[in-house]
Amino acid sequence: MPFDLSWLLWALPVAFGLGWLASRLDLRQWRLEGRRAPRAYFRGLHHLLNEQQDQAIDAFVEAVRHDPDAAELYFALGGLFRRRGDYERAVRVHEHLLARADLSAAERERAQHALAHDFLKAGLLDRAEAAFSALLGTRFDADARLALLHVYERGRDWARAAAMAETLDGGEHGSFRLRRAHHVCEQAAALQRQGRHGEALALLEAQVQRTPESARAWVTLAEVRQALGQADGALQALLALARHVPSHVPLVAHPLVQAAAASGCRDEVRVLLQEWAQRHPPSVDVTQALASLEDDASAARRRYVEHLRQAPSLVAANLWLAGVPLGDDEAEPLVRRALQQACEPLKRYRCAACGFEARQYFWHCPGCQGWDTYPPQRVEEL
Repeated sequence: MPFDLSWLLWALPVAFGLGWLASRLDLRQWRLEGRRAPRAYFRGLHHLLNEQQDQAIDAFVEAVRHDPDAAELYFALGGLFRRRGDYERAVRVHEHLLARADLSAAERERAQHALAHDFLKAGLLDRAEAAFSALLGTRFDADARLALLHVYERGRDWARAAAMAETLDGGEHGSFRLRRAHHVCEQAAALQRQGRHGEALALLEAQVQRTPESARAWVTLAEVRQALGQADGALQALLALARHVPSHVPLVAHPLVQAAAASGCRDEVRVLLQEWAQRHPPSVDVTQALASLEDDASAARRRYVEHLRQAPSLVAANLWLAGVPLGDDEAEPLVRRALQQACEPLKRYRCAACGFEARQYFWHCPGCQGWDTYPPQRVEEL
């Protein structure tokens, strides 16, 4: 039976027509999805500019669904999750990016950097440390080292923090000399708590030679020497602070008086404080220290009067009144208690970075975690 080729005359046009129709449908679908992705992307930007993070996240999720190869959308989405505090979803987004085999080396480093910050914000310090360590030697090296320094500080790993601060010193982030001195002081404090005063002393004596501009190093050295019964050594450390960091004399005015009394050097400390008071704005702490060095009460009160002539101070006025009888036995304790209560907020120290106030002086702010953000003056004197 001969083969009939006439059916090809019908099959070829039909196949061509079906192929053309299928291509048109695919092209239409591709164009439709292409239009949806930009719309969702721009809608997300609109919500983001209007600080509508929830709506922006929904729009970006839709855009990623239509264009799963767009790495920038993943970065934007992960950043939004992190800003919102949804760290678990941010981690998933950036881990999904890292799992892609077609990601370029630059984008992979960027995703690793974003993932490390997710862990840091979430408080997962061990995972953050591992993630930032993987970025050492990359274009994110300086930022990774700075983040690792923060991780070590939060974990109170002061030895590694000091080593990292030393590698960062003098780089693009500036000087870390004073920050490293804080780390050494924290190490010395830990040694003191363990009863290893000799090691703490050696550590601090080396540090003040290396960073004489660190007020905390001198203060901590004085405390260690005092704990070892070295009254003269403690006084010498505080006198050295007055020479190298005169701005912090109000902070150590009372310890200076105590060290002077133990060493029999009251006159030397009196002269130092008087000279400081002549060259600097009035300080209640310095005035009170000078008043405690006077031999009679009337001379001490004159110190407060002189302070009030230079600067009005409720704290100084209250200290002056403490040595003056008011003449009314019934009202006197009430008046003194009211004045004392009114003075208490003025005696606090305030962080210059975040405004956190505290009764004691902090080298490391509990509020913003900043170093040396507390001025050595009290709130009333700022």
